[in-house]
Formats: sequence, structure tokens, C-alpha cells
Amino acid sequence: MKNFYYIAKNTFTECVREPIYFLLLLTAVCMIGLFPSCTLFVFREQLKLVADSAMATTIVFGLIASVLCASHTISREMRNGTVLLLMSKPVHRYSFILSKIAGIACALFVFVFICNVCTLLSLRVAKDQFQLNFTAFYVYFALLLISAAAGAFRNYVYRGSFASFATLSMTVLYTGYLAYMHFFVPLQDDLLESPVYGHIAPALLLLFFAVFVMTSMTVALSSRLDMVPNLAICMILFLLGLVSNYFLAKGGGVLFGTLYALFPNWQSFWMADAVASGQKIPLEYILYTALYTFLYGAFWALWAVYLFSGREIAKDAR
Repeated sequence: MKNFYYIAKNTFTECVREPIYFLLLLTAVCMIGLFPSCTLFVFREQLKLVADSAMATTIVFGLIASVLCASHTISREMRNGTVLLLMSKPVHRYSFILSKIAGIACALFVFVFICNVCTLLSLRVAKDQFQLNFTAFYVYFALLLISAAAGAFRNYVYRGSFASFATLSMTVLYTGYLAYMHFFVPLQDDLLESPVYGHIAPALLLLFFAVFVMTSMTVALSSRLDMVPNLAICMILFLLGLVSNYFLAKGGGVLFGTLYALFPNWQSFWMADAVASGQKIPLEYILYTALYTFLYGAFWALWAVYLFSGREIAKDAR
């Protein structure tokens, strides 16, 4: 258990220190912050468009980040011999691969948490169909610049990781700003009357479940594949999972049922349509989705253990 904790902690640290991780996070945060400016004059649909766009950005960038993190911490470590060094210690293969899943999942949870906080802030910016809350808009991007400046200062003075400290700064600053907006800045009438703002929190919670499924898939594939084929297969599974409800669930027979069970059903995590129509997401559905996430994630985790248990590591190190 001690080895599991330290490997997972080291994996999390490596993921948030990666420049590509921060670059993807920076791009996602900038896009989410700019969505309110693209939804003016849309006949009171600005909140729906911001929520849909922000959630789509979070889930797509989360998929890309999970593949890159898994490829960095597993595939690259196999090539440079780090995994071979760990296997010479009293570390079991199943403990190693499961701890990698836990560490990458924690890094992706931070990624999704920041994006979700920024989504709620963007909804406060898009207060009206004809105007924006420019004060909140400017503060939003000012906090992004402050986070980058803090990471650069720590890197220059203390030789610390720019990406990890900038990510930590973004987490603290955006969360604090959201708390300030929630407790001290009253909601506008459009936000109070819109079903989007009132029901979006459960929909954002489901994105964490989707990222965990992505993580278990990418780790299993990373034990055998490099980054490019891993990303290609994950994108195919992502697209097939999006349309599985329409093409596989309606088909009868054992074949369609088996394929429907094997492909991840991303529609279970995508509640943008329900939020836009004002339908409340019940607690029973969240618990059901959590159970589905656990079972499907466990399925891919077992595959990851099986694929890694028969993998020749020394050949990659040479």
C-alpha cells in the first residue's frame, strides 16, 4: 500500500509538471472564458450555449490530456528504463499499473475541477444576451495572467516547476474568485430565471466520472501502445461511444448488446441537453452513473493489469 501511494503521488506530480498538461489547461480555460463573448444576440440562449461549449471543451481536452499523461508516465518510462528500475524493487506489476491509474486520474480531476470552476464563472460573465459582465470578464483573464506570472517567478527564483505552480495558482485563485462571486455578488435576473445555472452543478459533476473512464482506457492502451496510436484508438472509442445509443442500443441481438456494453456510453455523462431544457438531474441517476463508472473503469483496469503483466519491459529499456 505504501508503494501504491508513492507511485501514485509521483505520477500525479509528473503529470501536472508536464508543459503540455498546462498548455492544454491554459487553452481550455481561455476558450471557456471567451465563450460568453461569442454568444451575444442569441435570444436568451447565451447561458445554454456557454454551458454546452464549456462542457464539450472540458471533456475533449480531458481526453487529450489523459492520453498524453498516460503516454508520458507509462510508455516513455518503459523506453527510458524507469519501469525496469521499479520492477527490480518489491513492487508488483498490478500495484504499479493501478497506482498509475490513480495518479493520472487525480491529475485529470484537477484539470476538470479548474474547467468546471471556469464554466461557472463564464456563466456569471454572460449575464445578458446583449451585454457582458466586463468586470468579471477582465478579472477572469487577469487571474490567468497572475497564475502564469506566479509560476514564472517561482521557476526563475526557486528553479521550481512552472507548470505545476501555475496550475496550483489557477486552482486557488479561480476557486477563491468563484466563492467571492457566489457569496458577495448577487445573481442577475437572467441567471435566477434560467434553468441552466440552477441545474448545471450535477452535470459538471458527471464530467469527473467521464474523465475517470478515459483514464482507465488510456492507461490500459499505454501499456502496449505509444502516444499516437493510443490517441487514435481513444478518439475512435470516444466517437463510437457518442453514437452507441443511436446505433447499438436500438439494434437487437447478442452482437449489438455486446458491442453496446463494450463501448463507453458517453451520453451517460453528457447532461447538457437536460440542463438546457430545465430537467433536474436526480440523485439516483448520479449514483447509477457512479456505479457504471466504477464497473466500466474496473473492467479497463483489469485489462491494464493483464496487458502489463505480460509486457516485456527490458526490451523497451534497451
